[in-house]
Amino acid sequence: MTVSRRDALRLGGAAVLAGAATAAVTGRDSRAATSTAAASGRADHTLRIATGRVELAPGTAVSTTTYNGQFPGPLLRFTEGRPVVVDVHNDTGTPELLHWHGQRVPADVDGAAEEGTPYIPAHGMRRLSFTPGPAGFRFYHTHVTAHGDLTRGTYSGQAGPVYIEPKTSPGAYDQEVFLTLKEFEPSVSHGGDIPQTFLAGSPVLDLKRMGEKAMADSLARGMPRGYEVGYRVFSVNGRTLGHGRPIKVKTGQRVLFHVLNASATEIRSLALPGHTFEVVALDGNPVPRQTDVPVLWIGTAERVSAVVEMNHPGVWILGDTSDDDRNAGMGTVVEYAGRSGSPQWTAPPAFSWDYRTFAGPGTATQRPDHTFDLLVEKRNAADKGFNIWPLNGVPFSQDTNKPVIDVQRGKRYRMRLRNASDDIHPLHLHRHTFEITHIAGTPTRGLRKDVVMLGGYQTLDLDFTADQPGLSLFHCHQQLHMDYGFMILLRCT
Repeated sequence: MTVSRRDALRLGGAAVLAGAATAAVTGRDSRAATSTAAASGRADHTLRIATGRVELAPGTAVSTTTYNGQFPGPLLRFTEGRPVVVDVHNDTGTPELLHWHGQRVPADVDGAAEEGTPYIPAHGMRRLSFTPGPAGFRFYHTHVTAHGDLTRGTYSGQAGPVYIEPKTSPGAYDQEVFLTLKEFEPSVSHGGDIPQTFLAGSPVLDLKRMGEKAMADSLARGMPRGYEVGYRVFSVNGRTLGHGRPIKVKTGQRVLFHVLNASATEIRSLALPGHTFEVVALDGNPVPRQTDVPVLWIGTAERVSAVVEMNHPGVWILGDTSDDDRNAGMGTVVEYAGRSGSPQWTAPPAFSWDYRTFAGPGTATQRPDHTFDLLVEKRNAADKGFNIWPLNGVPFSQDTNKPVIDVQRGKRYRMRLRNASDDIHPLHLHRHTFEITHIAGTPTRGLRKDVVMLGGYQTLDLDFTADQPGLSLFHCHQQLHMDYGFMILLRCT
């Protein structure tokens, strides 16, 4: 069932729109239950973790772990400030965690063992009660350590979108589409690094010299390049290109796309021939400057919300700019009313992704009370062929749950990251929203996120207010990096 935004508002407003969008994306209605239902002892939502098979295309199915037997998991719609109850059942034989990515929730609900969240026991369940927020596009996913087990963690199919309805209108659009990008059937290899030059900003020479020397010294000692992960099959909303339902549009419509990169390790791009994306929110947070771009570049766990004016009739491929990945399934079809035929693809112009485009000019309006520096390094192939990722020379220990940085509640902090590796790192801070205050060599203000890509041999400043008591995890969202040391805990007292 597809309902336009205008019809939804005419028929009864946001509740109708929420239900229609959920049914279109997941095939199930996941509208939030009323407060009466919650008060009666029933959960507003139930999620069930279990292993099974996901059909990505006729004759192509993968075995993985999912929520409610589907990928992506059900779209959950919450209302900002309205408490919810979610029952999470674990039908697998191993303990699990469910992380409410991008939300400000208590540490025992957030879904990270390092913060003290209890595991969902094997063949058991947990009831989670919390107040959703902030408003916008969030998601939920597993947060267990995988190391070399590529069936665990975010390599699995445990991811689903969350939309927290704002108290005010999110803007004018006619149709809302949720897209979850995901690869399956991972494998490791010594493939070496692939240059990633799409991110704006120039390398810092001292960091480049440091990182290149460390790698050269490692290779000179006879070490192979550290393991990287590749994938066999690619999907949008759990279907490979050509095997999902097309997104049907009409000329003149404004379509709001909410795009989630649910990859364990990959940065994704997305283009729609003949169209541009008006970026209105990043990670669910409205941007200071809404800007048109020809390509969306989305780091691991990032979300982009963008409006597309449907003004170029035809049947088009909305897909990754990588020919190999798109041809392996990373795409879907956009079909205008009254048009038919094979979907068409044309490559977009070369384009650099620049966070500064969406930020306000000038320096941050609030000065930090304290700044701490974090140097990112790579120890090539140092753990049985896997790279180790220390911060300030110390990789995170899951045995000791250290290192820990103490912060004071209500104080403003600046984290200054210096990347002495050529890898791009999608940085995530749990239970907080941060402001990017310096990136690609330029001060910025007003751009609020919960994941940001730190470029190879680049620096980045992000500011946050320590307003969540207890432990909060800061880490690279690339599963390989997180599992092998790229984490640190903040302890707010």
